[in-house]
Amino acid sequence: MRRRDNFGVHIVSDLYGCDSKRLMEMDEIKKVIETTVEKSGLTKIKSSFHQFDPYGVTGFVLLSESHLAVHTWPEYGYVSLDVYSCGPPDSSFSAHKRIIDFFKPKKSSTRVFTRGKLDESHTHSDIKRVSYRT
Repeated sequence: MRRRDNFGVHIVSDLYGCDSKRLMEMDEIKKVIETTVEKSGLTKIKSSFHQFDPYGVTGFVLLSESHLAVHTWPEYGYVSLDVYSCGPPDSSFSAHKRIIDFFKPKKSSTRVFTRGKLDESHTHSDIKRVSYRT
């Protein structure tokens, strides 16, 4: 088993000044997100997208590596984007860039988190199964 020093990269972005019409097009957003997952080398397990009335889209792709989520607010030209993967970081950054390129924000703010940084004190060779009775 490959030794790891963390549990992945979580990229969180706020996108401002996006085209409001584009943020209302659930079918197009779904197509772009699912194509992005495939082209970035991520593995889709399942996806779910919802078109809000009167407008706005929420989409979620469950990945074998973790998840990708997008939420749009067309009335503000705003998109909330999360890409989290415990796979190769390049895949996460590739997916993130493709989605940013699709939404074409005038301004964005991105934070990158390394999840679960590990050192020698965090290795457990004696893991025990625990069950709870309800």
